[in-house]
Amino acid sequence: MRASLIQIAVNEGESVDSRRRRAAALVCEQAGADLVVLPELWTTGAFAFEEFEREAEPLEGPTYEAMAKAASDAGVWLHAGSIPERAASDGHSAADSLYNTSLVFSPSGELAAVYRKIHRFGFDKGEAVLMSAGRELVTVPLPDTTLGLATCYDLRFPELFRGLVDAGAQTLVVPAGWPERRRAHWTLLARARAVEDQAFVLACGTAGTHAGVPQAGHSIVVDPWGDVLAEAGPGEEVLAVDFDPARVPATRDQFPALKDRVLGLEPPRRQDDS
Repeated sequence: MRASLIQIAVNEGESVDSRRRRAAALVCEQAGADLVVLPELWTTGAFAFEEFEREAEPLEGPTYEAMAKAASDAGVWLHAGSIPERAASDGHSAADSLYNTSLVFSPSGELAAVYRKIHRFGFDKGEAVLMSAGRELVTVPLPDTTLGLATCYDLRFPELFRGLVDAGAQTLVVPAGWPERRRAHWTLLARARAVEDQAFVLACGTAGTHAGVPQAGHSIVVDPWGDVLAEAGPGEEVLAVDFDPARVPATRDQFPALKDRVLGLEPPRRQDDS
């Protein structure tokens, strides 16, 4: 199976429309791949907080249309990264909600999955206060593997990935807008998720600078033993790698650590408990 991770540069001076056209062209150039992945919030930049409201679009907006066509034209499964999605009010509040939303398309251009990012970064500012949190784990069955979807900051929360594995995921796809200053964590966490879940990890970052925040780049593909199969540099590039999905069940059979998980443990007892 061949995956192409498009580590697109997001820089000031290029309009969203221009970058959308450029991303679609890059996807079309990957005809022959099985799976193509774009990064997180590549339309605006993950740290361009002031752009979220202005550039937010409905689920079936211009990025949806461009990426559906690109997937169909290239004949690939396309994880189109994520967009700032404006979702209509669900009736519990008067205002619309913004989500950091990933879209996955089939080779025929049909929408196969939607994932709204669960863990929002920023603590008490930025994405954490501007966007709503998703609530659902999402997997996507492909002919040769099952994808588990996560986004950027999600990478720091291993329980999310264990939930995806329990739901059948064998290949974990993580689009991100990860900052250069924490690049060591990016590589470490991608390898850790691969080892502990005995799964492939395809982590696609951005290049360039988002609202003054230099991006890490260094998209990475890790196998179920934690070995790095391919890693990009800091600039814009397409990281193409061949991997064998059959290695996931083989690894889990050879070293069946997942079968030894112990769940439902009692919390620590306080000293004054009888």
